[in-house]
Amino acid sequence: MSTVLLALSRVSRLQRSVGCNATLLRRYMHLQQDKAFVNGRWVGARCGGTFEVTNPANGKVIGTVPDMDVSDANEAIDAAYNAFYDKQWHNSTAKERAALLKKWFQLMEENRQEIAQIMTAESGKPIPESLGEVTYGNSFVEWFAEEARRINGEIIPAPQSNRQIMLTKQPVGVAGLITPWNFPHAMITRKAAAAIAAGCTVVVKPAEDTPLTALALTKLAEKAGFPKGVINVVTSSRKNAASIGELLCKSEKVSAISFTGSTEVGRLLYKQCAHGIKRIGLELGGNAPFIVFDSADLDKAVAGAMNSKFRNCGQTCISANRFLIQDGIHDKFIAKLTEKLKALKIGDGSQEGVQIGPLINHAQVDKVSNFVEDAKQKGAQVIYGGRQLSDKGTLFYEPTIVTHLRDDMKLYNEEIFGPVISIIRFKTEEEALRIANGTQRGLAGYFYSSDLNQVFRVSRLLETGMIGVNEGLISCAEAAFGGIKESGIGREGSKHGIDEYVYIKYLCYGNLE
Repeated sequence: MSTVLLALSRVSRLQRSVGCNATLLRRYMHLQQDKAFVNGRWVGARCGGTFEVTNPANGKVIGTVPDMDVSDANEAIDAAYNAFYDKQWHNSTAKERAALLKKWFQLMEENRQEIAQIMTAESGKPIPESLGEVTYGNSFVEWFAEEARRINGEIIPAPQSNRQIMLTKQPVGVAGLITPWNFPHAMITRKAAAAIAAGCTVVVKPAEDTPLTALALTKLAEKAGFPKGVINVVTSSRKNAASIGELLCKSEKVSAISFTGSTEVGRLLYKQCAHGIKRIGLELGGNAPFIVFDSADLDKAVAGAMNSKFRNCGQTCISANRFLIQDGIHDKFIAKLTEKLKALKIGDGSQEGVQIGPLINHAQVDKVSNFVEDAKQKGAQVIYGGRQLSDKGTLFYEPTIVTHLRDDMKLYNEEIFGPVISIIRFKTEEEALRIANGTQRGLAGYFYSSDLNQVFRVSRLLETGMIGVNEGLISCAEAAFGGIKESGIGREGSKHGIDEYVYIKYLCYGNLE
């Protein structure tokens, strides 16, 4: 049995054993925190304010956390800055940092079931997906624990015989990490593990919808023994989020910013970082094409479409957004896809067998509904779905297939971030590439073909930072994750993930006799 399936069976046994007894469940959930973490202490907001975290599946409050403001964030920045310089974290050895990251990884592995429970409760994603994210997120900590000892420099042959040229890599300093709600575990570990491995300290600002997962991971980091100030977590409601983000971007004590989220917010943070010519990494929105050519294995293409589109109810930045299906297999593809959608089980992600959970909040439901209605009014056809599932809850939207799209529709041009498949029919490879590349977003793309010449040709011509060739699931710790155009700057994961948190220092040793 795989690790994920074994963990899922344990969660199911837990659910059956506690049933509806909330007291027992709360007792099990010892990682859920109601305080933020600054300078090695669990603290509230200076103003005393808090905000509620709710379960999107049923609207129930599952916890409260501090509603911090810029004064609290300043305290976290100071703690990270002092830990880096005064407490000498920047002089820690790669071996020491690797050991701490390995311990953190081990603790997260031991507590994977509870982390998944917390994640499902605040994000709505089904338990199997939460367990999958725990595996994925943990893998970054393991990976960067290993990469910490491979941050190598260079010796370069000098142009003069009495000189020696050396390049070394040094940590940039304090890193501000602003993370999204759709992957509340993996987006933190992917950033924080790389920064810590490089020798940086971090201030994490988790999304207001999903702070509890971040705090659970921090509790385990505390247990792993990270020195005070190395990891700090600032929680806030939407009201204070923008001002805290601006502070992180403009503070002279913060040397790098890493953000995952919308292109619109990323553009604003990029502008704010210009104030201090600050290092910035951006993983922004996509508009991923999913191209199926006539030569494709149809069953594999349909399976890839399901994997790519419906993870986290379509709320992933690399979800397929525009499905371009060639003439010869267009109708067969839709027929097979429709059967798959009909078989999906929709509901509360904590319930056994559920495959599709709710959208994260009302704003997202309104967006999805608006996009589908806009397409219908402009002549598109809804083949399947196209409605809210009010009998399930206020945030559920039925998996949907829309055809006959035109280029004046929102579904054609914008990222929907929901469980809607938008199908565009095409005739030639050139037409498919023109449509696929006709956007300023370039995060991920997918295509299915059995023609080897076409595979190499389309891989070269498709304008995205990542491509799944006959594959709908492409994320892993070993690969460089990131986009081009307006989909971001820099890369996360892989050996290149370290590059965002180090600078190269050139040393010229002269007058060597």
